Amino acid sequence: MRAGALGFVAGLAALLAAPVSAQLSNAEQVMVETVADGFEDDVALLERITLINSGSHNHAGVKAVTEVLAPEFAALGFDVEWIDQSAQGRAGHLFARHEGVPGTTKMLLIGHLDTVFEPGSPFTGFVREGDRATGPGVVDDKGGIVVILAALRAMQAAGTLEGANIVVALTGDEEDAGEPLEAARRDLVEAGKWADVALGYEGLSVLDGKDAGVIARRSSGSWTLTTRAGSGHSSGIFSDHAGYGAIYEMARILDAFRREAPEENLTYNVGFMAGGTPAELGEDGLSATTSGKTNIIPSHAIARGDLRALTGEQNERVAGKMRAIVAQHLPGTEATIAIEFRYPPMAPTAGNAALLDRLNAINADLGREAMQPYPPSRRGAADISFVAPYTVGLAGMGPAGSGSHAEGESIDLRSIVRQAQRSAILISRLAREPSPQ
Repeated sequence: MRAGALGFVAGLAALLAAPVSAQLSNAEQVMVETVADGFEDDVALLERITLINSGSHNHAGVKAVTEVLAPEFAALGFDVEWIDQSAQGRAGHLFARHEGVPGTTKMLLIGHLDTVFEPGSPFTGFVREGDRATGPGVVDDKGGIVVILAALRAMQAAGTLEGANIVVALTGDEEDAGEPLEAARRDLVEAGKWADVALGYEGLSVLDGKDAGVIARRSSGSWTLTTRAGSGHSSGIFSDHAGYGAIYEMARILDAFRREAPEENLTYNVGFMAGGTPAELGEDGLSATTSGKTNIIPSHAIARGDLRALTGEQNERVAGKMRAIVAQHLPGTEATIAIEFRYPPMAPTAGNAALLDRLNAINADLGREAMQPYPPSRRGAADISFVAPYTVGLAGMGPAGSGSHAEGESIDLRSIVRQAQRSAILISRLAREPSPQ
């Protein structure tokens, strides 16, 4: 973490040592009421953007969502920019910037325009039943975008937005990032280096029925394992001259992963595999084909999976352990593994914990329970991880819901209110404080 971020941690510690007022200011009360009063308008906006398909590969759909949202930010005094990503094979990103009082806390609010549901998906529409609604991307992450806008509108109504230094970064490819990844996330990383605080607006985490705070998220990487062996008549299997074949070598490695590599906050799923004579990975990297006979020793096997860790050190250490396991070949076989680290981890830090304490002071002022840290092993990767090395942050600032990435994805609409109220007050309080940079 850079020196400025460390200074911010110290500043937070000093502020946390001060007595809690246990009450809202007049401006904060206005924010609470404004969010509550705007609930139906927020739901209407959520419905409007949910009905626009914006799968990561539907470039026109991602742009169509932007065309709805850009005027909303402009009306709040933000300078809106469309960052084209056609060179990376994606639509682009929407960034909205608000310049406030010089020298005060700089805040980055992160969400995304795209969903996992491409135009061919049968899951469509927006169905509301009371305070619950169902639709593609309704919580991941279109509900998160609505929370951002609801909080900013409340700040405007209370007069606290004018002095705030804010960048809103809505990526258009969070669910399937463009290539090369460095180019696809360059603008987000630059915003992270600028910011003192980052807030991620993917879904709210709920633990035992209670809202929880997210101070850490794990990484997301992938691995491809290939095994090879000499083929021949199956009657020779296990012999010195024929060896064990590619599938037994694959089984040895995967079972060793299962037995030898587990540790806290680490997972490494096997997504799919194939073995035979031959076995080949599909061009999309998401499928494999094979053929063979029961009386032929298989010549090839291939498997792909993911790797999720809490820190960069854990990523590297586990990758080394996996490579060492792969290198212990059965007779007559060989194997290679390629490991790709894509989304970095958002490691837990003292600064992140202090920021959650700040949010819990607001919860106390609102008469709500404190939010306990959510276990990082239960959260996947997200865009906020790209800026985690440069700033302090909280994730899970979006609405509550269930079924993300699956048909039937739904949102607790009332959670928009409590999340937007928390955000508006947190951002407003931070905006009054000096930047540590």
